[in-house]
Amino acid sequence: MLWGNVLAIALLVLLWLVPTRATDAATAFVHKKKYAMGTVFEIVAYDSSPGHAAAAIDQAFKEIVRLDELLSNYNPDSELSRLNRTAHFQPQAVSPDLYRITEESVEYSRISGGKFDITVAPLVDLWKEALRSGTAPSIEQQLEARQCIGYEKIKLLYPSQIEFRSSCLRIDVGGIGKGYAIDRAADILRSRGISRALLDAGGSTMYAMGAPRGQPGWLVRLRDPSQRVDPRVMLSENSLSTSEQTPPSLLQNNSAGHIIDPATGLPVDSPYAVSVIATTATASDALSTTLLLVGPSAGKKIVEKIPGSAALWVAPTGETATASCGTEIIVHHDLGSSRRSQREFAGDGRR
Repeated sequence: MLWGNVLAIALLVLLWLVPTRATDAATAFVHKKKYAMGTVFEIVAYDSSPGHAAAAIDQAFKEIVRLDELLSNYNPDSELSRLNRTAHFQPQAVSPDLYRITEESVEYSRISGGKFDITVAPLVDLWKEALRSGTAPSIEQQLEARQCIGYEKIKLLYPSQIEFRSSCLRIDVGGIGKGYAIDRAADILRSRGISRALLDAGGSTMYAMGAPRGQPGWLVRLRDPSQRVDPRVMLSENSLSTSEQTPPSLLQNNSAGHIIDPATGLPVDSPYAVSVIATTATASDALSTTLLLVGPSAGKKIVEKIPGSAALWVAPTGETATASCGTEIIVHHDLGSSRRSQREFAGDGRR
């Protein structure tokens, strides 16, 4: 559900990267970067052999690049683009990765009641063109695009075929693709003996493997548009993703940003930055968009369905809301601010 220039999310990661002794091989780490999927991926990996860690990271990056080539909406020769041209009322054989990411996307559509929907591509393209031209799409154009969408129109034919039950349906995995790529890259690292690493997709999605030596996890500061709350979470064998709507620009006060609500056909109007913790990067990526769309009240019910998940909504005014089904998010409240209200929801009934 993301398009155009992805909004940079400022996340400060406290890595504890300085070894206690320069000769302590167990604390050696390698940090490398790679541009893919329209953003910069970074991986920090610990290993007794820096050369081994570097080689493992390079293999992980190769997997991310491979998935970028497979899932790109911008490359007409990608497998996803070919599927969008040929799957209308005709089952098409696809690779295991494209089948799996589509299957997982449909599951998150079910969980969210359709708020997360990879078939939103026609609406995304319509509003993308609106931002280019500076003219809002007409009601007729919006209605025409909305007739094309609906995750129920995707037919999955196990184990390797996909069919679109609509003549104009197209899918866009921008709201889940980076998370999926992070998960597959983590699998590559594990297969090469790396057990302690942090993988980051442009600050919007990251996954933590193990922890730096002597630490319980990777301490991460979450997105805080108010600069008053200083929220943090300790990650270990789980993932964090952050979503927020881009501000109005060419279309002035009615402009929307890059996240489109499939229920209304309009860009979502939300003041929040939403951070989501989940057991996989695929899940946190999909859920962060979903929980931005539905807001805190409905978002709590979704979080309750997913063990190991948690969410934090932060408004520019400093108002926050949290939901948790197993993971603690630490929020430091500015009690001197009369504009802040804080609501905490716990998936297990605790407060």
